[in-house]
Amino acid sequence: ASPITITGLQNGTTYTFTVKAINSVGSSAASAVSNAVTPHGSTPAEPTTPSIPQPMNTGVDALENGKVQSIGTATTTKVNDQTVTTVVIDPKKLDAILAAEDQHAVITIPVNTKADVVVGELNGQMVKNMEQKQAVLVIKTENATYTLPAQQININHLSDQLGKPVALQDIKVQIEIAAPKADTVKTVENAASKGQFTIVAPPLNFTVRGIYGDAKVEVSKFNAYVERTLAIPDGADPQKITTGVVIEPDGAVRHVPTKIVKVDGKYFAEVNSLTNSTYSVVWHPLEFKDVAKHWAKDAVNDMGSRMIVGGSGSDMFNPDQDITRAEFAAIVVRGLGLKPEGNAAPFSDVQQSDWYNDFIQTSYAYQLITGFEDGTFRPDDKITREQAMAIIAKAMTITDLKAKLPSKEAGEVLRPFADANKTSGWAKNSAADCLQAGIISGRNHSQLAPKDNITRAEVAAIIQRLLQKSDLIN
Repeated sequence: ASPITITGLQNGTTYTFTVKAINSVGSSAASAVSNAVTPHGSTPAEPTTPSIPQPMNTGVDALENGKVQSIGTATTTKVNDQTVTTVVIDPKKLDAILAAEDQHAVITIPVNTKADVVVGELNGQMVKNMEQKQAVLVIKTENATYTLPAQQININHLSDQLGKPVALQDIKVQIEIAAPKADTVKTVENAASKGQFTIVAPPLNFTVRGIYGDAKVEVSKFNAYVERTLAIPDGADPQKITTGVVIEPDGAVRHVPTKIVKVDGKYFAEVNSLTNSTYSVVWHPLEFKDVAKHWAKDAVNDMGSRMIVGGSGSDMFNPDQDITRAEFAAIVVRGLGLKPEGNAAPFSDVQQSDWYNDFIQTSYAYQLITGFEDGTFRPDDKITREQAMAIIAKAMTITDLKAKLPSKEAGEVLRPFADANKTSGWAKNSAADCLQAGIISGRNHSQLAPKDNITRAEVAAIIQRLLQKSDLIN
């Protein structure tokens, strides 16, 4: 076509042109040389496309029973000022690892890139295959590990929540460890100031989500404790760490069972929780004046420092005071690190406006309590030792401690106590479980005192023992 426009010429440079006619047979001779032309003047600069860092793809190995095996590909990109490394696990490689292993395989994926966000990605069918082998996936970064039994993802429930029957292999499942964004960090700092504790390790978000098309569902609640570890920064004193905490989006802080462990010369906080959220590690030492010479001093101060029990004001604890049923439910919920449920408790004498409503509702949701036959809970009644033992025995099921007890008849365990016959029939098995686990002992060698009220000091001691015997705290 004529005219022909030629672009890309430089101003001030002289050009001449020749023309050839070309078809499938051949080409003509060149035409005579055109007149010389020199472009001048300003031409608008061509728009430039901002350069985008190209994703870097690298192969990723997994550790399975000490063997190093190729498992997928890692891609690192920049998203909203954060470096994101995504490890996509190869279905065939995962299947090969699972086929070669027995049940309960632990597959560890070390991610050594310095990224703000690390994501392990697999599909729903892969999760289902891991579930069937009771396999555990561990995402390990420089600052944290996330140990997730595949069963806790509950892929069938996740599929149902995505709203339509979809093939499992079409569901993307992401397991993420992320440094929180600036607004979350600010929330954590404000919570520390308000709660008068010191943040020892930077906060981290732990997330599990399912994605299908535009639908996205987070797995925020598990049926068993899921373990995370947070690295303690170099130079921090491991003796000055009280517990791990969850910081909710509204700034609320709650204890989660935490112990300090040392691996390859480095200290970590090992946190166990039944939910996903933002986690940090804090120093919150507390000593109550009126337990300085009390038999329960260490337990009371430990549980106070972990934000499980509170004082009665002026640094006092009132260790020998009886405790109410509502107070006991609140302490058990806090001790187990359960997220308080905001719904109305199903008891006629518990109102949604009562301070203890969320704790009682949570205790009910986790099947720790049932209430009385007349539909009441009697929150302000003093709790008896046998009532407390019944709740603690149910808590032992949540922490998986009950499953580890030897099988013994309740009568045999209770026989050493002269007043064992005073134990209500519904409480005998629970009392036996608590005695076998070493969580509760008698008031003395011969008296179980099942109908006596339990004191605040005794409650602090049994919650500490429950967590220690369940290997959830040091």
